[in-house]
Amino acid sequence: MRKNLSTIIKIAITVIGLAIVLSRFDVRTIGLAISQAELGWLLISFLLFNAGVVLRAYRWQILVRSLHADVPFRRLVELYFVGGFFNVFLPSGFGGDVVRIVELAQDVPAGLAAGTVIIDRLTGLMMLFALALLALPFRPPDFPAQLLSAIVIISAVGLIGGFVLLQGSLLNKFTQILPPKLLHAGNDFIPKLTRAIEECGWRAIGGALAISILFNLLQSAWWTTTARSLGFDIPYFYMLLVVPLLSLVMLVPSIGGLGVRELIAPLLFAPAGLAPEQSIALSLLVFAVERLSGLLGGPLYIYTTIRDRDKERVER
Repeated sequence: MRKNLSTIIKIAITVIGLAIVLSRFDVRTIGLAISQAELGWLLISFLLFNAGVVLRAYRWQILVRSLHADVPFRRLVELYFVGGFFNVFLPSGFGGDVVRIVELAQDVPAGLAAGTVIIDRLTGLMMLFALALLALPFRPPDFPAQLLSAIVIISAVGLIGGFVLLQGSLLNKFTQILPPKLLHAGNDFIPKLTRAIEECGWRAIGGALAISILFNLLQSAWWTTTARSLGFDIPYFYMLLVVPLLSLVMLVPSIGGLGVRELIAPLLFAPAGLAPEQSIALSLLVFAVERLSGLLGGPLYIYTTIRDRDKERVER
């Protein structure tokens, strides 16, 4: 019942967000902008996104290896693509991260498998916030003060909170004062994270943070090339400022951020000179590029399932 409720909430938020966007802005203008996108730039965006998937799989491998688990890099890449398929096309409680945890649990304890996935996500968010702060000196002179304050506050809180979570001793002290219900909420999120941090160690976590910097640079790059496909000349450093906020929207229950991201895109891209319809067209086109990559995970999931079954039969 709880999983069904989660799915209903995600679909409802997405539908409401899209309904608000489509009622406030000119749908024909949005569609015309998307239809005139240059395929060459879109292909570059697609390749950059998939390079990011491979890079995140390598980040995950750093954490997995610290647990002395011998999982081939190819297998982790496959799981990332398959996870993308589940995240995109199955808006249910059985998402891509769950797939990765279940598969990795064949090689390491389930709790540690969950912990590596949590740390993998957390390090990515932290470096997203760090790059946003580093990009602030390059902001346009007319950058809105309110938006600047929002970026500073969100990024600072995200970084501080992330380091507190990744500091095992501080996290242990924090868990001691939590009520049992809160401590074990979210399918034992905090205990799994604490154990994984202790097992992985700072060397592996530091490596994951370094890879996250490269990934987030790529993320801003595919937003930039998608903007170029629409004829928008938005500076790369501007993308480093706003992409963290757009990515943070992904945490809101929805189908891949659809509907929610389009609500805030006009506000974020107005200082770059984009009209609301242009901002929405850019956001929708990025969503399409990212979801297209998710399509690759479907056939890959079928292939790996058949391959693993055949392997089991041979071993028997």
